[in-house]
Amino acid sequence: MAGSDDRDRLREEFLAEAQEIIESLSRDLLMLDQAQKGDGPIDPDLINEVFRGVHTLKGIAGMFGYHQLGAVAHALEDLLDDVRLGRVQISAEVLDVLFEGVENFGRMLSEDTGSEGDGVNLGQYAVSIDRVAAQSDHAPDPLDSFELDPAVLSVLTEYEEHRLRTNIEQGVHLFRLKVHFSLASIDSALEELKNRAKPLAEIITYLPSMDGSDGDSIDLEVLLASGATLEALAEALGQDSRQLTLVPRSGATPAPPPRQASPTTRPPAMPARDTHAPPAAPPRASADVSLEQRSLRSVANTVRVDIRKLDHLMNLVGELAIIRSAVGRVTDRLRGHPALRKLGLELHRVNRGFERRLEELQDGILDVRMVPLGQLFDKLARIVRQVAREHEKDVHLVVTGAETELDKLIVEELSDPLMHIIRNAIDHGIESPKVREIAGKSSTGTLALNAYQKGNHVLIEIEDDGQGMNEQLLLETAVRKGLLTKDSSTELSREEILNLIFTPGFSTRSQITDTSGRGVGMDVVKTNISRLGGIIDAQSELGTGTKFTITLPVTLAIISALLMRIGGRHYALPITSVQEAISLDPLTLRTVEGREVITLRGSTLPVCRLADLFRLQRTEPAPEKQFVVVSAVGQRRVGFVVDDLDGQQDIVIKPLGPSLQNVRGFAGATDLGDQRVALVLDAPGLLEETLVGLDRTTSLGARA
Repeated sequence: MAGSDDRDRLREEFLAEAQEIIESLSRDLLMLDQAQKGDGPIDPDLINEVFRGVHTLKGIAGMFGYHQLGAVAHALEDLLDDVRLGRVQISAEVLDVLFEGVENFGRMLSEDTGSEGDGVNLGQYAVSIDRVAAQSDHAPDPLDSFELDPAVLSVLTEYEEHRLRTNIEQGVHLFRLKVHFSLASIDSALEELKNRAKPLAEIITYLPSMDGSDGDSIDLEVLLASGATLEALAEALGQDSRQLTLVPRSGATPAPPPRQASPTTRPPAMPARDTHAPPAAPPRASADVSLEQRSLRSVANTVRVDIRKLDHLMNLVGELAIIRSAVGRVTDRLRGHPALRKLGLELHRVNRGFERRLEELQDGILDVRMVPLGQLFDKLARIVRQVAREHEKDVHLVVTGAETELDKLIVEELSDPLMHIIRNAIDHGIESPKVREIAGKSSTGTLALNAYQKGNHVLIEIEDDGQGMNEQLLLETAVRKGLLTKDSSTELSREEILNLIFTPGFSTRSQITDTSGRGVGMDVVKTNISRLGGIIDAQSELGTGTKFTITLPVTLAIISALLMRIGGRHYALPITSVQEAISLDPLTLRTVEGREVITLRGSTLPVCRLADLFRLQRTEPAPEKQFVVVSAVGQRRVGFVVDDLDGQQDIVIKPLGPSLQNVRGFAGATDLGDQRVALVLDAPGLLEETLVGLDRTTSLGARA
């Protein structure tokens, strides 16, 4: 049994580490893709980073017996080795194969965890790798254009030799620098040399020299490549430039000198990167710990934690909150008895201390559950690139607010809705390059992802600069599909017309494609976001673009709620959706277009009587004094009429179970302690039902 537990633990560790590597590979490839589209040079360190990531993934896959994944990683490693050594040039086709490899890694991990995957056709993918790997560059060897010491060339690594060739092909000069270092300070001295050289030159290699070396010092010969002149480079290196010489070119006709470069300006064709680590210096006697001791210490300050463990801790915190409330009630009763008043006061002080520590524990666990949305945005960036290429469109993705944090579980459930919106934006919204040029737009479309926190909610905006939505076409489509009558279509507001796209079965596409046109997608988006306690709004201007705004709670794990009573029953409404609560003055009620409304500080507020909405059978008349709880999600506001308010309490939402999980209007249930259970209201769902039309909400109560 213990062996099985160990295997499961190791498997979970592998999956977590592999997922981190894949996410890092995705980010690096997106940076390579941007560099390949631009005019500047491709950073060799970035290619090396991708190579190292694939190499690491291959190693851990082999260690844990994931041989299929290891085989794909091995094939990609060979291709990346050719790329970094200059045998294969970075191109859109090569990047397509690399991106496909990352997708294949993800599919293999999904299949291993039991998730639905499309499978991986390894044979077809191997053909793709072989096709791009065959595009080798067999240009003449540029090393022959310089009088380089054969002894130097013989000790260069394969990668150093590649970087030397690349620099020569860019038409730069080669320099030799001889430096003398004390072994006691060689680390800091080398770092200082690198910092001085980096703005103007790329250090190809460090070579130890026996001349002038002794037991306390060492001479190094440094080979540099730079587009700067000898004078400019010497000025940048300072005192280390006393033995700086220019490597002569082969042949009688020397190459023209490069233009003078400022010591603070890197030549545009020359990336200044230190691509080689210096030879290891002997360990210093003053070191506090040995190399063996240092190698056992972790360099990371993070620990991977299974989200299910955090869920368990959060449930325990919720139970403690219930106990805290029960102790508070006992304290109040003790303080009500004169003989026990002193004991009640002491218990009250103890309970206050317990409450403060419980709040700190709750905040700590919630903080651990939070992850930046950048993790999700990186995955969506791959989708943007893939879908844009499928539709032969140029799309530039702009991401802001990637550091905004959300509960891990919400982020996971948000990936599919965002993917649907982005696919539709590229397919339906952004025009083809020719159409955009005719319309006077840039041939490259822009898709913007923006996230920010507003109060206890996080807002995510997805905006494109495409053709926008045609309101008349939306109405005609809804009437043609039988979703609206012709008479009722004339009564819809602009917002209601745009929201037609969230109706099940609605699609303006007459032709079905792999991306859209089947009448599914946007209705699923709205349903999934509603399950997360959020709402989605659409804005669009014909010819200008479309913007979707998703409003979500920061977390669903443990929340503060306003406790209410309606018809003798207990209900809870998340505080994040509550603006205020006021006494209901019957004289302020009036009816507008069949709906009850009140005027609150100069604005009209729709009112919903929850007892009528839920069709509650009252055993006694409604109380004379009732309350209006003003609930707001995004820009929408509704006043819920309730019988009484029971204060505020932290709650943990429990699911209603399979048979009741599809009941609209309720997010779950919670234990209030003292043998009381309350239904938790789904504020976004109730606001939607109320604002769409109170006359249509009778079905809500019937289902409840």
